Amino acid sequence: MDDEDLLALIVNKISNPDDRRSFSEVCKQWLRVEGLNRSSLRLLRTEYLHQVLPRFPNLLTFETSKPITQTNLKFIAQTCRDLEAINLSTKDHPPFKKSPDYWVDGMSVLAKGCPKLSRVMLRRRSVNVHLTFLNSAHNLTHLDLGHCLVLDEDLEAIGSCSSISYLNLKWGLITDEGLGFLANGSCSKTLKTLILAQCDEITDVGVSLLHKMSCLEYLNLAWLPKVTDIGGVAVSEIGTLKKLNLSSLYKISDCTIAALAENCRNLEVLNISRCSLVTGAGIRAFSTHPYLESLVYDECV
Repeated sequence: MDDEDLLALIVNKISNPDDRRSFSEVCKQWLRVEGLNRSSLRLLRTEYLHQVLPRFPNLLTFETSKPITQTNLKFIAQTCRDLEAINLSTKDHPPFKKSPDYWVDGMSVLAKGCPKLSRVMLRRRSVNVHLTFLNSAHNLTHLDLGHCLVLDEDLEAIGSCSSISYLNLKWGLITDEGLGFLANGSCSKTLKTLILAQCDEITDVGVSLLHKMSCLEYLNLAWLPKVTDIGGVAVSEIGTLKKLNLSSLYKISDCTIAALAENCRNLEVLNISRCSLVTGAGIRAFSTHPYLESLVYDECV
């Protein structure tokens, strides 16, 4: 074992970021070894990306909340080919604004250049979910598009993916037609987590299609003002559910709760906060449920 191999064993035992920084400041060799063995990086200033990133060619996770360009995305793809997760979520950019075309090219290059990419988080980014990107990201399992301008046409592309298990569409401008693309697409056989909170154009029609998802375990339908007991009872047909958030669905009643208690026998967590039509009778339907561990029901009758 040479000196660098020994140093690598040592640095990989150091988890504290401050301690790793101190390690890298000992000498140039230690700086190099620490960089080669760094698996994650959170960049606070993207204008220094081209100077900083080459020191960390073996990154598995990259994160920045700052503005990022097509050139940046392509450079990440060229430099960190083993990348498995990229988090570009931000609080600075307003939602509901489509991105420039360069994002399409940049994200596609990233997917092609990083074949192991499985987790992509773009919350509040102005991003187009382009079919070219999705077709290139063969190992994509986790896609977070919360607070993005997601449209039905985007869901048609996402629905064709056969590897996604986690999908966050919170606050997207999607309709029942978009849910149809998901429910009838390849992703219906792989999705385990689906977040549709505050997608307020969704109705009972769209929700009733979700029973086609064969392995769904967590479903978030919070704040969908058009969903009634028709959609609620339809959700009870998803027998694989373990966690369900129906908070602020003010049009569902004990009818939905009873159906869930009878049919969702694997349910462990249920949130029905601010469901004002639900009464004690509905809640008591879960009194003999075999697996329910948590029932949240603030502001029910």
